[in-house]
Amino acid sequence: MPERGPATAPTPTSGTTGSAPATVTAARRTGLLVTFVLGGLTALPPLSMDMYLPALPAVTSSLNSPAATVQLTLTACLIGMALGQLVIGPMSDKWGRRTPLLTGMVVYVLATAVCAFAPTVELLIGFRLVQGLAGAAAIVIARAAVRDLYDGVEMARFFSTLMLISGAAPIVAPLVGGQVLRFADWRGVFLVLTGVGALLTVLVWRGLGETLPPERRQTGGVGAALHTMRGLLADRVFAGYTLAGGFAFAVLFSYISASPFVIQEIYGASAQEFSLLFGINSVGLIIVGQINGKLLVGRVSLDKALAVGLAIITAASVALLAMSSGVFGKAGLVPVAAALFVLMSAMGLLLPNTNAQALMRTPHAAGSASALLGTSSFLVGAIASPLVGIAGEHTAVPMAVVQLVCSLLSAACFLGLCRPWRARESAAPAAP
Repeated sequence: MPERGPATAPTPTSGTTGSAPATVTAARRTGLLVTFVLGGLTALPPLSMDMYLPALPAVTSSLNSPAATVQLTLTACLIGMALGQLVIGPMSDKWGRRTPLLTGMVVYVLATAVCAFAPTVELLIGFRLVQGLAGAAAIVIARAAVRDLYDGVEMARFFSTLMLISGAAPIVAPLVGGQVLRFADWRGVFLVLTGVGALLTVLVWRGLGETLPPERRQTGGVGAALHTMRGLLADRVFAGYTLAGGFAFAVLFSYISASPFVIQEIYGASAQEFSLLFGINSVGLIIVGQINGKLLVGRVSLDKALAVGLAIITAASVALLAMSSGVFGKAGLVPVAAALFVLMSAMGLLLPNTNAQALMRTPHAAGSASALLGTSSFLVGAIASPLVGIAGEHTAVPMAVVQLVCSLLSAACFLGLCRPWRARESAAPAAP
């Protein structure tokens, strides 16, 4: 495939590990278009999930399927994104970022178009799996490209900057989905997603050059890729940040999966009202993410910011469990929505910092490291998704229980494996 678009990464000046160039030039490394494209790629998974959320009750009725079965359309997409990253990440380390990305985007567009015309829930689940497998290219390669371009606190700042775009996706997506449902059925949501995917594919083709020069690429086949991943997982600190981020994502996704039924079925909100509340929560995530990137990074250690985020999420989960189980009597929509807002906002401290801390240790295999980060998040999220509906559509207790358990597991991985109170080597592990 021919190379088009500007090359956004200069030839590295460092040694054999392929570490990112000095951060003093990082601010000049990406233009506005490249930042927008990378943000759009990281936004594609939440777009694929969140635009569809207001339509879940309509899909249940249209395809005459129970809610637990329809929720498998979310699980299938998550599993696809998890498994796809394990394949595409190492591919991008070997062949560069651009060709696997464009291939994945084309397949994503085709699979999404098929979803729009699926006559049965089984076919919809199947092509949501394909959609996730292809869409995995967007998130894993976007994260790896950021690692190609940045290092240290500059990487954490750039991840926070991307939240302006990727964090806006959960705001815009349910609002757009709710509006589409006013004029079309749930199939119209997938037609809009098809158009979004096609537009993003064109922007990638025209605006995003190769970020991984040939001299920094991995050699070898499947065995070498597995050896690289095994080496990454053997790094206790990398594994700790990966698992902490994965369980934190499960907290987030349990909310994403359960909230359409909790807010609309239990509390009687309309699809438009649900979209509005979902958007407000996402605004909180964006604001905290920007506070993290603009004010905290460089002044407060990433581990301290991460620890504060974990403490807030755990407290919010405890409050949600207490309200949903009736400890304070029958809770209304306002206090539940407030606790969900706090939970979502605190993700702005966790997600960019776990990614940055893990990727800082892996300059030699950013694609494989990005794949492990993403796969752990999506697999744990896929497991959490059906659990939140295990007791039916009329209680929020399963959602709150899953959120609390996953937040505690995230904290345990952070404290037990990363051990942030101990001094550790600042250098990344050597390339395998």
